[in-house]
Amino acid sequence: MAPSCSLTKHLALSMLSECGIAAIWRLNLAAADAHRTGHPAAAVAILEIAEAAEEAWLRAEGKSAIGG
Repeated sequence: MAPSCSLTKHLALSMLSECGIAAIWRLNLAAADAHRTGHPAAAVAILEIAEAAEEAWLRAEGKSAIGG
């Protein structure tokens, strides 16, 4: 599972560098759309990328997801 984890992080960082913080919002919208249209596995995968992007963004801002 390590390769997919590093791939998830790579995708998240690439999207952040391309789109900035808007990438996190867009990924969450895409996950909701995937779930709504009957693609739960895709929704989970997209959410994993969104979470990795948010963690990277918070690290870059010097904050943690819990406790600010």
